[in-house]
This record gives sequence, structure tokens and C-alpha cells, in this order.
Amino acid sequence: MPGEVRVAMRLGTGAKTAAATALAAMLSSAAFAQAYPQKPVRFVVPYGVGGPGDAIGRMIGRQLTDRLGQPVVIDNRSGATTIIGTELVAKSVPDGHTLLLISTTHAVNPGLFPKLPYDPIKDFTPVTLITATPFMLGVHPSVAANSVAELIAVARSKPGALNYGSSGAGSSIHLTTELLKSAANIQLTHVPYKGSGPAFIDLIGGQIQMLFSSTVSTMPHVKSGKVRGLAITSLKRAAALPEIATIAESYPGFESSSWFGLLVPAHTPQPVIGRLLRETRAALKAHDVNQALVSQGAEPGGSSPAEFGAYFQAEIAKWAKVIKSAGIKLEQ
Repeated sequence: MPGEVRVAMRLGTGAKTAAATALAAMLSSAAFAQAYPQKPVRFVVPYGVGGPGDAIGRMIGRQLTDRLGQPVVIDNRSGATTIIGTELVAKSVPDGHTLLLISTTHAVNPGLFPKLPYDPIKDFTPVTLITATPFMLGVHPSVAANSVAELIAVARSKPGALNYGSSGAGSSIHLTTELLKSAANIQLTHVPYKGSGPAFIDLIGGQIQMLFSSTVSTMPHVKSGKVRGLAITSLKRAAALPEIATIAESYPGFESSSWFGLLVPAHTPQPVIGRLLRETRAALKAHDVNQALVSQGAEPGGSSPAEFGAYFQAEIAKWAKVIKSAGIKLEQ
């Protein structure tokens, strides 16, 4: 007698029904994944057209279009610090036909806005980290510091005298500097700008003394001698900039980056998530995508859903602590 029949004979009626239901669900899910996608896929990018998030979304979207065999349509839903687009996906049908590009902002928002219209963890299922880009700490040449340790010494000798710029209150640059303030127990004065461009103008002019920004934005000014690059915020030194130290070398565990990742609504079938993971990993390995990311100082991702889920949950906890400690409050 076949093993399946012997098992079935030993099961009671209720157990048989449960087993049959589970088997049917598994077969249905597998069949759905095999046919997926069955229509165009909407890729919600909660940023305006032309920015870094939009560029990442379109680059990955083009690759997924080729690999999934259905159009992946970019849907720019900017506004309310990514909350509008994120809420839309949280309430979408969990069938794999609606995707969400998230960034560090997804991890920062819970600390800034306690009453979000969605749960940043429970309402989504992670797929993978797409890319992460560390920041570089640049200082004006007038600052008597050639290392993070020397900068900290200057800050401690003159509490509050060093001005640091950011691209706005609550931005990654702002929070990264607050993370350094907390780690080194120093006092700095925050000068917020509408974007990193104006902040760089004042850094070069000496109106502010320090600024975190992307390596790509900072390095041209470092090479011209207008800014001194002290360190980057990744845990390890960048292969392209081995001479630049990390802040983690002075403060173990210090890490901050501008990252992007892929989420889908909660309860999306696992086989569909597996398909999206495989195709996104392949997209990140494509020569043009890989080169475009590396040229911007970014590290291509490709983590497992579990790894990415653990990462952005840790990011939520980290930035909530920084926001609370610094007393940062924004109106939603």
C-alpha cells in the first residue's frame, strides 16, 4: 500500500480534512507562483520623479520587466515623507502585483510620527535589500582635525562651537550626526538646509564646519582641497577609498547609510516572494546595474527576506532611540 494511503488511513476525519486543505493551499500557491505575474506589476516609488529613489526604482523596474515577462510600471507616490505611497501598498492586495521601494526613511518615520496609518513591520513582508550607500564626514579645512578622534577633541574643547549642516530636520544626515554626538558625547550646533546642495555651499564657505553626505557628493570637494574628508559611516573601509577611515574604527559598531529595499504587502504568497527575490538578485548582478550603483559609492544588496527584515527592524529601533534622545519632533 502506498505510504500516502497508509498515512491517510491512520488520520481521523478532521485530520484528513486539515491535511487536504493544507495540500490544496500548497498546490494552489505553487500554481499561482508559477503563473506569476499574471498582469502588469505596479512598483510604488514614494518619491518624486528625478531623485535618487526614483532612479533606483526605474533601474530595478526595467530589469524586472525583462525578467518577469510583464511590464513593471513605476508609480511615483511622493508626499508626507513617503507615508502616502507606503500606506497605499500596505492596503493593496497581497498577490505580488504591487511592490514598494523603501529607504532609510521607512525606518526613521516610526520615531518621528508615532501615529502612522500603517504598521511599518506587520503590514509588509520583506523581499531584499537593494543597495546601501555610506556617508562621508567632511569638515572645513579651518577645522584643526585630520581624524575623527581629533575632531571629537576639538568639539569637546569648545562645546557647541562647531556647526553641522543637514539636508533638513529628521533627515538621514541630521540623524547620523546626532548618532555621532551620542556616541562621542559631544555638543554640536545643527543648521538645517533645504537639501545638501546649499549645505555644501556653506561648508565650503566656512559658515558650517562639518557635514555628512554621500561619498560621491563629497569626494570632488575633497580632491579640490575645499573640504577635508575624515571618515565614512560603513562598518568597513570602502574598497574604492581604502585610505579613508571608518567612524567605527573609533566607535565600534557605528554605522549609518542611505539604503533602499523592496517590500510587498503582508501575506503575499511565499513562492511569489521567492520569485521576486531571485529576479531582483539577478537584476543587481546585471553589469549596467552593478556598475551604476558602484559608481555612486553604493553597495549592491541581495539579502534574504529574513536578513532584510531583521536589518530594517534594527534600523527602526536604532533611529527611534536617536530621535528620542535628541528630542527631534516633526509635524506630520
